[in-house]
Amino acid sequence: MSDFILSCCSTSDLTLEHYKKRNIEIAYFHFKIGENEYKDDFGQSISYDEFYNRMEQGEITKTSQINVSEFLDYFRSLLATGKDILHVTLSSGLTGVINSANSAKKILEEEFPNQKIYLVDSLCASSGFGMLMDYLADLKEEGKTIEEVYKYALDTRLNIHHWFYSTDLKYYVRGGRISKTSGTIGTILHICPLLHVDARGLLIPKQKVISKKRVIKELVKKMEEYAIDGLNYSGKCYISHSRSIDDALEIKRLVEEKFVNLKDKVEIFNIGTTIGSHSGPGTAALFFMGKKREID
Repeated sequence: MSDFILSCCSTSDLTLEHYKKRNIEIAYFHFKIGENEYKDDFGQSISYDEFYNRMEQGEITKTSQINVSEFLDYFRSLLATGKDILHVTLSSGLTGVINSANSAKKILEEEFPNQKIYLVDSLCASSGFGMLMDYLADLKEEGKTIEEVYKYALDTRLNIHHWFYSTDLKYYVRGGRISKTSGTIGTILHICPLLHVDARGLLIPKQKVISKKRVIKELVKKMEEYAIDGLNYSGKCYISHSRSIDDALEIKRLVEEKFVNLKDKVEIFNIGTTIGSHSGPGTAALFFMGKKREID
C-alpha cells in the first residue's frame, strides 16, 4: 500500500513549510549555543541570522543527535496512526544516529508486531539529504508502495552529489579537519577548500582553490563533470548556504545559464543549525543527481 509515513531527520536542510507540503514527518536533532539548548527546527527556535551572528562573535556550538528514547517516542506516535514508517537518517559517515534509530526499531517491532519501520542511512547531508527526501516524496505521491520507495532510496542515495566550499577555515580547524597551521596559511592565501561527500557519507577535501570567485566556478564544473547527462541534466538542483546568499545566487545563475534543460529553477535553502555548527558561516553547497559516488 502507498499509505505510509515518510520521515527524516531535521538535518535535511530544506524548510519546515516544504516538508509539511510534502507530508514528510521530521525527527529533530538538538544543538547548544552559549548556555541554551534548542531544537534544530529550521530556524523556528532561533533564526539563522542570530545563530550565525553568534558563531561569528565567537560563541561555541555543540550538537546532539536523536537518542534512543527520543526515537521511541517519535516512532511510537507515528505508529499509533496504524501506518508503517519509512525513516531516512543523516549519513552514518557524520553521525551514529542510524544506530539509535535501529535500537528503537527493534523495541517497537515487539510492541507493534503488525507494523513495520523501514530505516535508510541516507549517506547524504544538508539539502542533498533533502533532495533525496523530495525524490522519495515524488514516488509516494505517484502511489508507489513503501517497499518500492525503500528500494529506490537504497539504490539512489549515492547518486546525489554534494559539492561545497567554505570561506572561513576556523571552523574546520576547531573541528579537527585541518591543522591550525594549515588554517592560518589558508586564510592568508584566501584558500577556499572544495569538498564533497563520498560513498561512505564522509566529508572529503578534494581541492584547495584560491579565491571565492574561482571556487564557485569550480563548483559548477563539478556538476558539468558528474551530473547525469552532463549539460543536458534535467533533474533537481539545490543550493544551500550559511550567510552566503550572494554566493548562492551566483551559483544559481551559473548553473541555470549552463544547464538549460533543468526541469525547474534551482532552489536555494539555508544550511541548518546542526550542519552549520560544523561548517560555520561562509559555506555554500551545490547538490544534483549524478554518477554513483565512489569511496575516496
